[in-house]
Amino acid sequence: MRLSIKLGGLVLLSALLTGCVTTTPYDYTAFRASNPRSILVLPPVNQTLDVSASYSFFTHVSMPLAESGYYVFPVAVVEETFRENGMTDPNDIHALPLERINEVFGADSVMYIKITQYGTSYQLLVSDTRVTADATLVDGRTGELLWKGQATASSTEQSNNNGGGLVGMLVVALVEQVVNSTTDRSYQIAGMTSGRLLSSGAVNGVLPGPRLRSQQRQ
Repeated sequence: MRLSIKLGGLVLLSALLTGCVTTTPYDYTAFRASNPRSILVLPPVNQTLDVSASYSFFTHVSMPLAESGYYVFPVAVVEETFRENGMTDPNDIHALPLERINEVFGADSVMYIKITQYGTSYQLLVSDTRVTADATLVDGRTGELLWKGQATASSTEQSNNNGGGLVGMLVVALVEQVVNSTTDRSYQIAGMTSGRLLSSGAVNGVLPGPRLRSQQRQ
């Protein structure tokens, strides 16, 4: 009985301590001072084994940033501009001097993205498609850091393998593996990650852009 009481107390204490953990607010001083109206997103650097990760994620970046109130340089135009100049590797593009990028595009700010997780891992009782990305936003003229963030999304967030016992979990895992094998699940999860990473509504996300601010004042 005493052991149960002690364990119960430890669980309660742990819950209270967990509830006290808070996210440190991001320092937006430089972001506000720069006040960018446009964002140039460079083709993401792919640090995973999936060769489609960069292009797949790149197609998702415009919507959350545009909805956050910024003009986003069309990704197709950006990609074609670099290709015409003989640059197709995102690593080489990220290594370009900011002055050269500014000469071509003249963007208020430039965003660098790295994809660190992309794809599906198969285990006995679960099939997990996960996409993780980091983003850094700098002033297009000075190169000063304005903001950085990270986000992850996983297919297991949408799964419920708790019902039906062991047999039910095996069946669900099998179905998920079939679905992931016949559809581009990673592409869908990349959209979720992009939304979390680049939306102004996210915790410590990008600030609302000028278009969104003007709408909010109306």
